[in-house]
Amino acid sequence: MEKRELPNSTLILVFGILSILGCCCYGVAGIVFGIIALVMAKRAVEIYNADPELYTGYQNVKTGRILAIIGLVLSGISIITNIIFFIMYGGFEGMMEMQEQIMREYGG
Repeated sequence: MEKRELPNSTLILVFGILSILGCCCYGVAGIVFGIIALVMAKRAVEIYNADPELYTGYQNVKTGRILAIIGLVLSGISIITNIIFFIMYGGFEGMMEMQEQIMREYGG
């Protein structure tokens, strides 16, 4: 029987890469892509483990899973860092003052 590509193996790798790049977008995009990649990788590993001789592309799945984990960790660090800086430099009171100032400037 001819070997087939694991379902979504390339997409898992792409989402793993995007999860690392997404940590620069305040961490939110990295978490979204990382979780999607991990869920898809879990399903692909289950399919592969059922009959390993039938499929190729398992290396892409493993690499994408590792990149997704790294992206999740970096995104978590990014979110925590942003929260700490937000609290240190103004906090909620500073945010409310900034909102009031914007409302005054634009006539709202």
